Amino acid sequence: MRVGVIGGGQLARMMIPAAIELGVDLRVLAEGEGMSAALAATQVGDYTDAATVLSFARDVDVITFDHEHVPQDVLRALVDEGIPVRPGPGALAIAQDKLLMRERLSELGLPVPDWARVESPAELDEFIAAHGGVAVVKTPRGGYDGKGVRVVRSSGEVSEWFATIVEDGRAGALLAEELVEFRRELAQLVARRPSGETVAWPLVETVQVSGVCSEVIAPAPKSAGRIADLAGDIAFAVAEGLDVTGVLAVELFETVDDRVLINELAMRPHNSGHWSMDGATTGQFEQHLRAVLDLPLGGTGTHAPWAVMVNILGGPEEGTIADRTPGALAGHPTVKLHAYGKSPRPGRKVGHVTAIGADLDEVVYEARAAAAEFQG
Repeated sequence: MRVGVIGGGQLARMMIPAAIELGVDLRVLAEGEGMSAALAATQVGDYTDAATVLSFARDVDVITFDHEHVPQDVLRALVDEGIPVRPGPGALAIAQDKLLMRERLSELGLPVPDWARVESPAELDEFIAAHGGVAVVKTPRGGYDGKGVRVVRSSGEVSEWFATIVEDGRAGALLAEELVEFRRELAQLVARRPSGETVAWPLVETVQVSGVCSEVIAPAPKSAGRIADLAGDIAFAVAEGLDVTGVLAVELFETVDDRVLINELAMRPHNSGHWSMDGATTGQFEQHLRAVLDLPLGGTGTHAPWAVMVNILGGPEEGTIADRTPGALAGHPTVKLHAYGKSPRPGRKVGHVTAIGADLDEVVYEARAAAAEFQG
């Protein structure tokens, strides 16, 4: 079984141990030398070039992804060659374009914030006036980890975005949404294989700092019953309705008026699922490989009542993660470290730690304290 992964980032890197355990030959098309998944990089090249991607893909049984940015013409070229692409171009098109995502989710009758396609500053100002004088504006493509998202009270605050989308000939519009008043952010991960089998992990709570995921608590505290059932139903409906194969992360808002709304989608392993590597029977990276190969999916039960994942953001001001590892491991022997092989810089995800246990306060403390060993 040969799986080709387009993209050489940390998600591809974390598929490597799972591939070894499953006996899968994992091959990676990396964007450059020395990337996180260099251990499995069999080719370095431009993922936006169809000829490069086709030369990589002809020796594998299925293609999957470290990210969702491969252009549609390249994806279609793979399909035309008879190479299985999972998730497929149709699903990835929705992940690549936030306006298309909102349109399709609305067509499926799934809960999303009130939104509008705005093609001019006047249309945006009209939306803002109808929503209490404030709106969230997003660029349709390319935004992640807080980039391409602004809370605005006037179209003038995104005037350069309107100019850019016209100049680049992209979607020709921005996405405007209501500013959702929420209690907390949640994420529901599921995995689906081509034959239709779908499984879900427990609903988790995510904590964001400056638009970047900082912590994940699994399961989400006080989420049993209606909220958990609703989140699971939403994620299953998204996976089936959009024909997603592999791991799907549905990021959600739990609002102050008790709604559960879809915020974003990721059609690949996701930061909110990293805890599952150490906290669940089947981690998300193993499950993703099972799913794209159409193998039976693994159980998603947990090893302990609680699991907490904390990202290492930025890393040490001097030296590397490896320099801090001995001290961190000595001080926190129950915590698992996953380093991404990246050089530190402010705000960059360079690794994460996971702790599991029976007492949530103790688990949170251990995870945070271990991550702090690598900061500053």
